Amino acid sequence: MRGPISLAFALAVLAWVLVVGDLVRRHRPAWHWYLIGYPVAAFRVLSTWRKVAVLNDLAVSHRPRRGLLGELMVKGDPLRPVAPRVSFPRATRMGLTVIVRLHAGQTPATYMKAADAFVHAWRVHGVRVTSPERGLVMLTATATDPLERPGLAAAPAELLSALIGALETGGAWVINLRLVPHWLIAGATRSGKSTLLARLITQLASQPVALVGVDCKGGMELGLFSGRLSALATCRREAVGVLSALVVDMQGRMQLCRSAGVRSIWELPDPLRPIPVVVIVDEIAELYLSDGTRESKAETEQCSTLLLRLAQLGAALGLHLVVAGQRVGSDLGSGVTALRAQLGGRICHRVNDPGTAEMALGDLNKDAVAVAQAITAEERGVAVCTSPDGGWSRARSYLTPTEEAVAITKKYAATTPVLAALHGAVEFLDGDDK
Repeated sequence: MRGPISLAFALAVLAWVLVVGDLVRRHRPAWHWYLIGYPVAAFRVLSTWRKVAVLNDLAVSHRPRRGLLGELMVKGDPLRPVAPRVSFPRATRMGLTVIVRLHAGQTPATYMKAADAFVHAWRVHGVRVTSPERGLVMLTATATDPLERPGLAAAPAELLSALIGALETGGAWVINLRLVPHWLIAGATRSGKSTLLARLITQLASQPVALVGVDCKGGMELGLFSGRLSALATCRREAVGVLSALVVDMQGRMQLCRSAGVRSIWELPDPLRPIPVVVIVDEIAELYLSDGTRESKAETEQCSTLLLRLAQLGAALGLHLVVAGQRVGSDLGSGVTALRAQLGGRICHRVNDPGTAEMALGDLNKDAVAVAQAITAEERGVAVCTSPDGGWSRARSYLTPTEEAVAITKKYAATTPVLAALHGAVEFLDGDDK
């Protein structure tokens, strides 16, 4: 009797462990990782390291020993390949890190090529290869995709700061226009670009900031938030008027700073400080494409010059640019390349052509370009973004439904700042249309 009872008891305990384990995995994934996932993954790393190193040309073989036996040259048996020294895997919240000491003559590029091999051997979601210092490589493995269900993170409430989403590290994805004043956002249709812009607008809507929209698709996208916009240009002619007014306003700010003996509006006392302005341009290609007519070419050149002036001089004067587009390439003209150089912040969603990813991230980091090109159509909202320290990371913006975004902008419509220069430009355009 004891045998069947013991077996039944063991089966019951096993079933209970499996049920509890599944509940912990679903509701407390970090606990499940530390208790079960990490020990298993660490064992895989240590047990497969030498084999993976040998198969991916990470191991080296020393030259066989030779010796003289009388007048004969005798060659000894060749040594076995020696894998690089690796540290014990260190657990992170949803992954692990490994430090590798490179052999003489090795570079991190070899390990970057072997990243996929590490993923399959260790059965993890992804492996990032970085080099914290010369002679060392850090392999950062993530057990699951941290961006599949990004949790809402907390972000500091600062002026011109917007909580956009979550980073692959689990931290908050924040766009801080005080730290990085101008941004370029690239993304194909249904990649999450419009969702990101909506999130940015709703985050800035409650702040004492003037929002200016340039949407040459007739205002189809930014027109939804017109109640909170101080001005909205819906065609290239209107864009020329609004951008010209902003350049005039910028010159007034320069005069104010010069009179006060300061180099930035942020050094001015609060009563004298002009209100910050964030210019959001949706679909930059519409400003640069010309139909060949003289008037169209003139408007294109004007838009290019005005945007470049705002990007070059606006940071210290509280004028910020957020430029978005499905396609950003040098074929749009040299003005786009010059403008790109002034946009320090970069965000690249899934794109339809490699040139756009290269344009967005190529001058900063080639590895980031490859990661951006690997984003699939199912990963809406996922992007590669740069950070103020010069690094980059995968991130995902929080989904803000259109109805919610429109409601938020209507809620704060009464607080929309009125800029004298923009107000005059809008009245002029409205009167010209009539």
